[in-house]
Amino acid sequence: MIRPSALFLSALTLAIASIGLAAPAQAQSAEELAKANNPLASMTAFNLQNYYVPTLYGLPDSKANTFWFRYAKPIFNGKVLVRASLPLSTVPTGALDPKSGVGDFNIIAFYLAVSKPTSTFGIGPILAAPTASENALGTGKWQTGVAMVAFKVLSPQVQLGGLLTGQWSVGGDDDRDETGILALQPFMFVQLGGGTYLRTAPLWVYNLETDDYNTPFGFGLGKVVKVGNIVHNIFLEPQFTVLHEGVGQPRETGLGAEVQLGVEGKRVAGMSKLSNQCGIRTTKNRKYS
Repeated sequence: MIRPSALFLSALTLAIASIGLAAPAQAQSAEELAKANNPLASMTAFNLQNYYVPTLYGLPDSKANTFWFRYAKPIFNGKVLVRASLPLSTVPTGALDPKSGVGDFNIIAFYLAVSKPTSTFGIGPILAAPTASENALGTGKWQTGVAMVAFKVLSPQVQLGGLLTGQWSVGGDDDRDETGILALQPFMFVQLGGGTYLRTAPLWVYNLETDDYNTPFGFGLGKVVKVGNIVHNIFLEPQFTVLHEGVGQPRETGLGAEVQLGVEGKRVAGMSKLSNQCGIRTTKNRKYS
C-alpha cells in the first residue's frame, strides 16, 4: 500500500508545479484573501491534507501520519455546506510493525445560519462510519454528533473564528470501546499585505471516555497567490503540544500539507495539528449555476 507520506509528497509537488507553470500572479482583494481561509466559503472543493507526527508521548521511536481526502459542496442554494472526509493513516502498534490503511469515514452538513460579508456561522450534524481497514486505524463504532464553526472578519487585516465538534458512539462492534470526543480548533489570520499573512490554527482534542487530551499551540506564516483563475494558499505553521494526558498523544507534528482545488459557488445571503504544519490550498474561481 502507498504510504500517506508518499501521497503527501506527490500532492505537494503537484501543487507547487501548478503555481510555477501558471500565468503571472495577480493581486487579490481583501475579500479574496479572507475567503481563502474561510472554512464556510461557498465553493465546491476537493482537499488533500497531510499531518505527520514524528514523536508521541509514551511511545519512544514511534511516529504517525494521516492523509485526509476531503470533499465539500454547497447545496440548497448555498445554505448548506456538506463536507465528507476519509483518512489514510499510518499508526504505531507497539512492538509490531506500524499499521497503514483506510480510517473511519465522516461527513458533516453545516447549515449556514449566518452568512454575511464579515460574519459566517454554521451548525450541523456529524456522522462517522466504521470503515477502517485495521482495528488500529479506527474506532469500530458508528458515531454521531454536532459541529459548529464561526468565521469573523474583524478588518481587512484580521480574521478569526473556530470549529467545535463533539461526537459519540451509537453502535458498531460491541467488543470495541465506546467513544466520546470533543475537539476545538480556534484560528486567527493577520494579513500583512501582498497576500502574506500570519496564522494560528491548533487543534485541541479531549477524550470524554478516558480523560486523555492534547493541547498544542502554534504560529505560522502563509501566502495567498492568485495565478490566472487559480488561488493558491500556502502556509507553514510549527506547533507544539503544551498540555497533554495519555499515552500516544502527539508531541508535535513534523510536516503537513493541504492542497485544495475548488470551484467557487454562488454567493450566499449577504456574501479550512500538531506541530510543523505546511499547507497548500488552490481554489479555482469559476462561477457555477
